Amino acid sequence: MQPVQLGWLAAAVFVVSAGYGALMPLLPGWLSELTPGATEAEIARHVGFLSGTYAGGVLVGAPLWGVMSDRAGRSRILVVGLVGYVASLLLLLVPTLSSLWGMYVLRGATGFFVAAVVPVVAALVAEHTPRQQRARRFAWLSAMSLLGFLFGPGMGVIADGIGALLISGVVSPSLSARLVIVLSAVLGATMMAGLTVTLPTTQPANAAAQISPGASTEGRHLALWWMNGVVMLVLAGFELGILLQGQQHPGVSSREIGLMFAECSLVMLGVNALLFFTNMLERVQSRWLIGVGLLFAMAGLLVLARHRSDIWMYVGISLTAAGTGLVLPVIAYLGASVSRQMLSVTMGGLAAAASFGQTLGSSAGGWIFGAFARDSFAWLALPLAVMLVLLLMCPRWLSAVYASPTIHPALPEPRD
Repeated sequence: MQPVQLGWLAAAVFVVSAGYGALMPLLPGWLSELTPGATEAEIARHVGFLSGTYAGGVLVGAPLWGVMSDRAGRSRILVVGLVGYVASLLLLLVPTLSSLWGMYVLRGATGFFVAAVVPVVAALVAEHTPRQQRARRFAWLSAMSLLGFLFGPGMGVIADGIGALLISGVVSPSLSARLVIVLSAVLGATMMAGLTVTLPTTQPANAAAQISPGASTEGRHLALWWMNGVVMLVLAGFELGILLQGQQHPGVSSREIGLMFAECSLVMLGVNALLFFTNMLERVQSRWLIGVGLLFAMAGLLVLARHRSDIWMYVGISLTAAGTGLVLPVIAYLGASVSRQMLSVTMGGLAAAASFGQTLGSSAGGWIFGAFARDSFAWLALPLAVMLVLLLMCPRWLSAVYASPTIHPALPEPRD
C-alpha cells in the first residue's frame, strides 16, 4: 500500500469521526427547538437514544458489510458506505424528514453506512500491510479517528461563522446543525472521490503468507469482541456524561464542555502517539497494556464521581481518556492478526461489538445521568472492574486472547 492510499483511507476515518463529533454537541440545542415543551431530562434521554440509534445502525451494518465485502470486494463496499453516509446526512436537510422521528431514522441510517467505512478501512490496511508495519499503521488509524473527533466541534465553530455571514443576529442551534451537516457531507464526498481513484483493487503479493491462516481462533474472536463492547459501553456513557455537564451544572458553559472533549481527544491522541513512536504494541505483552488501561480508566471515573473542584474533574477526564485510549488500539491490533479470509468478519465483529456497547452506553447513559447525575461515573467503572476480574481469573482464556500472531515469512516469488 502506497502512502497516498493509506492517507486517503485514514482521511475517510477522520471524516466520519469528525461528522459524529461535530453534530453531538449541537443535538441538545437542536432537540430543544424541535421539542419546545421537553424537559432537560427528556432532552438528555433523546440525546442518549439518538447516540444509541447511530450505534445501533453500526451494529446492524457491520456484520452485513463484512460478509458483502468478502464477496464484492472491500474497496467497492467502502465507496458504497461513503455514498450512503453522504446521502443520509443530506436527507436531514429535507424539511419533512427533519422531525424528531425522522432524525432517529436518519441517524440510524448514517450509522449503518459508517459500518461500511471504519471496519473495512481497518481490514484493507491489515490486508495490504506487512506484519512489521501493522502496529504503526493501526496506531495511525486510531489517531486519525481521535483527531476527527477533536476536529468535530471545530466544524461547529466554522458553521457559526458561516451562519453569521448568512443572517444577522444570533445563529440558532438548528441552523448550526444544518451547516455542520453540509460541511460533513462535502468532506465525505471529497473522500469518496479520492478513494475511488486511489483504492487498491487487488490482493498484494504473498498477503496470505504474511498472515497465518491459523492465527485466529473462535475463542479469540469472542474475547476481543466482548472486550471491545464493554470498553465502548463505558466510553459512550463517559462522553455522554461530559456532554450533559452543562445541563447538570449551570455554571459549566458550552465552551468548557468543548474543552473537556478536546482534552479527552488530546489525551487519547497522546496515548496513540506513544504507541506509534515506541512500537509498544509489539514490545509489551498485550495483557499488561490492557490491564493498565483498565486501571487508569476506573481511577478516572471514580475521580469524576467524587471530584470537588474543576482541577480534579479534568484529572478524571484525562485518566479515563488515557485508559480507554490505551485499551482500544490494543484490541484492534490483536484483531488484525487473523487470516486474510477472516479479516472482514473480525473487523466487522469488532465494529458490531463496539456499536452494541455504544448503543447500551448511550441509551442507558441518558437515563442514568438523569437519575444519579455525577454519581453515574462511578457506576460506569463497574463493567471495567468486572472485565478486569474476569481477565485475571481466566488465565487459559487470557492465553487464547493474547497469543502472539503466528507470522510466516513470505515465500520468494518464482523467477522465470
